Amino acid sequence: QVQLVESGGGLVQAGGSLRLSCAASGRPFSRIAIGWFRQAPGKEREFVGGITWNSITTTYADSVKGRFTISRNNTKNMVYLQMNSLKPEDTAVYYCAAGDTYFSTRMSDWRYWGQGTQVTVSS
Repeated sequence: QVQLVESGGGLVQAGGSLRLSCAASGRPFSRIAIGWFRQAPGKEREFVGGITWNSITTTYADSVKGRFTISRNNTKNMVYLQMNSLKPEDTAVYYCAAGDTYFSTRMSDWRYWGQGTQVTVSS
């Protein structure tokens, strides 16, 4: 069992930056992949990116590539999503998730989820 708690969301102007955090507890954190998803109002939840347990590999959705960066600190059981050059279309609730496959875009492949944190980007 893994418990995940996101934080760091808020309101930011277009072009600004935010860093989201995902705190994990429970099952040994250092051996699981972490993914970030987001869900905008009226839209399906979509994959933002993922990171392997050892931080060697990350993957990103095309819509955020070059603007968002995922990192993790296994000694602190933390994963971060650095979001730069934010756009109004990045407005969504952001979720972190834990699983075995860092690149999977399917929600069903991620076994544990946080409660989400709201990010709002104003134009």
